[in-house]
Amino acid sequence: MPRPRSLTTHQIAAAALTVIDRDGLPALSMRTVAAELDRRTMALYRYVEDREELECLVVDLALGPVLDRAAGSSADGSDDPPAPRARLLALLESMREAVGAHPGVLPLAVRHHGGCLPVLRWRERLLETLAEAGLDGPRRAAALHALVSYVTGALELEHRAPATTATPGPAVPETFPLLAAALTTRAATDPARAFGDGARTVLDGLALEPGPD
Repeated sequence: MPRPRSLTTHQIAAAALTVIDRDGLPALSMRTVAAELDRRTMALYRYVEDREELECLVVDLALGPVLDRAAGSSADGSDDPPAPRARLLALLESMREAVGAHPGVLPLAVRHHGGCLPVLRWRERLLETLAEAGLDGPRRAAALHALVSYVTGALELEHRAPATTATPGPAVPETFPLLAAALTTRAATDPARAFGDGARTVLDGLALEPGPD
């Protein structure tokens, strides 16, 4: 008779997320997750096939609730829904909110963007909104690439490389005055506002109606 399963994939994902939040993504391994659960490493393989499945479970747990809530609220069937531009901005900001709670998960979300359901649903909602805005297939594909690239890059700068937005050293203003001014302005701007300003700039490039965003 097989032994009863004493763990769930949710518990394993939660332990993995704890490791990432506390010690950083480089600390994630089957061994560290097993130690967090007070189990032997090999015991995890009864529930998780490999590291790739573990990572996707973590993305589902960390980002799923926020992204699914955002995707659902953007298509709630209300009589007077927000304009496509406002819905797109809300979807972009939902990803920032989700990653902000667990910044170490961002590389996993990028790595598994084609296989984790919350990210797939989020991208699908972006495409649906772009279609409602009147973009045809090729323009939707290009717009999706632009939006996802912006979000990924902006969150990388915000959470993984804060030094790049710090006030530049004394050599920078003399050689690159415009860059120095831009970095100084960026460092003095609230991260949420900076993200929103950048997102609006990308949406401007898509030639969507401005609307109340």
